[in-house]
Amino acid sequence: MDLRTTVSLLLLLLGLCNAHHGNDQDGANNEMLEDKSNVEDITATILRMNNRSSDFLLEGDVFIPKTRTAMKCLNKAYSCLWPKSANGKVEIPFLISQKYDDTERSMILHAMKDFESKTCIHFIPRATQRGYLSIEPRFGCSSLLGRTGDKQVVSLQRFGCIQQGIIQHELLHALGFYHEHTRSDRDQHIRINWENVNEYFIYNFKKMDTDNLNTPYDYSSIMHYGRTAFGKFRSETIIPIPDPSAPIGQRDSLSDIDIVRINRLYKCWRYVG
Repeated sequence: MDLRTTVSLLLLLLGLCNAHHGNDQDGANNEMLEDKSNVEDITATILRMNNRSSDFLLEGDVFIPKTRTAMKCLNKAYSCLWPKSANGKVEIPFLISQKYDDTERSMILHAMKDFESKTCIHFIPRATQRGYLSIEPRFGCSSLLGRTGDKQVVSLQRFGCIQQGIIQHELLHALGFYHEHTRSDRDQHIRINWENVNEYFIYNFKKMDTDNLNTPYDYSSIMHYGRTAFGKFRSETIIPIPDPSAPIGQRDSLSDIDIVRINRLYKCWRYVG
């Protein structure tokens, strides 16, 4: 075997080794993301997943496009609602990207299905409808606020965003809901530790002129930030009052008050209490 052939074989073997190592590393990174998301609250997961996004994300995961329509939508309390059909249901067409595997697709569908037994919101596969949700594995976990146009992307990145609480959190943004900690009466229920908020993220705590739909402030809402959101040192940025030890945020599913709000906002009279 001549020298040139020997060198070529060595380079080929080295390339194969590096490729194999790279694949192992990707798998390890994915496992780390999945493992971490199972122990942290969903706010921490969402903010971690969106950490390097190049988009402007209001409150960490509300995508704001540079369009007049979206800004007009944003300036209202609960705006750009999805229309109700003649059958009394709010039927929201959707497509799920083929890039998800069967397990991920099943989890997304299960999170959507959970709305149907409790509200008049029904997510239906898109046929030819002009306005629809496109569930895609783009970078991070994010959504537009309310119905804003035709194709409307809900980003649910693989290996981090595919869990029921996060899926339902982003779907609630798409339905028109802000985060709980930005509602108009929040100062009666939480204290923001401004000294611990990174100055570049202060805008994420701006109060909104919200219609609170005659519902109480809900520490257990799927839309409530966790205690350390946007903190400098992983210490508390959101402190419940008057009881600072009260649990806030959760990562499982819609709270009872979340359900009440959906029904009141969309006038799901059959379910309204």
